[in-house]
Amino acid sequence: MDVHLYAWIITVAVTVAILALDVFVIGRRPHEPSMKEAGIFIAIYIALAVIFGLAIWGISGPQYAGEFFAGWLTEYSLSIDNLFIFIIIMGALKVPRHLQQFALMVGIVLALVFRGIFIALGAVVIDAFAGVFFLFGAFLIFTAVKLVIDYRNHDDDNEAPDNIAMRWVKRRIPSTTEFHGTRVVPRIDGRRMATPMLMVIIALGSTDLMFALDSIPAIYGLTQEPYLVFTANVFALMGLRQLYFLLGGLLRRLVYLSLGLSVILAFIGVKLLMHALHATPVLAWVGIDPHLVPEIPTWLSLMVIIVVLIVTTVASLIRSRWADDHAPAEPAQDLR
Repeated sequence: MDVHLYAWIITVAVTVAILALDVFVIGRRPHEPSMKEAGIFIAIYIALAVIFGLAIWGISGPQYAGEFFAGWLTEYSLSIDNLFIFIIIMGALKVPRHLQQFALMVGIVLALVFRGIFIALGAVVIDAFAGVFFLFGAFLIFTAVKLVIDYRNHDDDNEAPDNIAMRWVKRRIPSTTEFHGTRVVPRIDGRRMATPMLMVIIALGSTDLMFALDSIPAIYGLTQEPYLVFTANVFALMGLRQLYFLLGGLLRRLVYLSLGLSVILAFIGVKLLMHALHATPVLAWVGIDPHLVPEIPTWLSLMVIIVVLIVTTVASLIRSRWADDHAPAEPAQDLR
């Protein structure tokens, strides 16, 4: 895929402009978006992603368009799964509802920065060493297994997050337990103090860093075009904060989402391992004809991702509905 420099410049400029406008508007008027507002923005971002994919089809052909759509759907699914962690962070750190949109926006900006760095590093490493696909594939399969284990163990840790960066800030910077709008280190009684918003941003940033380690190998398993990797991540992250408010409690009803993602990640991991066998001389070393090891085509990857997501969503909603119908009734209150 031949992507000219001006295409990169325009894409990055438009992304920065949208984010800057978003940050400016939210920073000036932090609020909890209404269902209508959230729905409109999500519809716009999804429509833009579809139009972009169709434009790729018209300019570069169905192969690259399919790679973009497969990557976008995978990254979008991973991002929705990440919202569960964001909900836990917001609840544990007691972020007021009208400030959560600002915190999410900062988290999305940090996610784009981290993923941009990993995308660039991944492209350089892949060009220099095709064997890295073995590492990517093994890592995705390991992540898939871990998701299944966490699901079976009912891993639902709702405690306040804590890590080295947060502990360092707590020790080094005087802090207050009260939020002061969107400010992170305001001057209070003549001295700079860290607000809980700083802790929220650190928690979201460190979480984004860990998520990037999963998402970048996954997308490189679907396309090796850095431009498609970047744009798929951009479209997957835009509208995520509106989705947070629109879905609300529905997110917790997607009880099988982690299992569906484990299937997708394992599938992509196997796809990466098979691609690595063709991209390296390993098969020649052991005397195996490369034609005996097929590569998974993009259209099949896209179909697997779509089917798994549909089955996961439908099964989750059916299971949640069944749980609601069979939940024990609350005892009637004695009004005497």
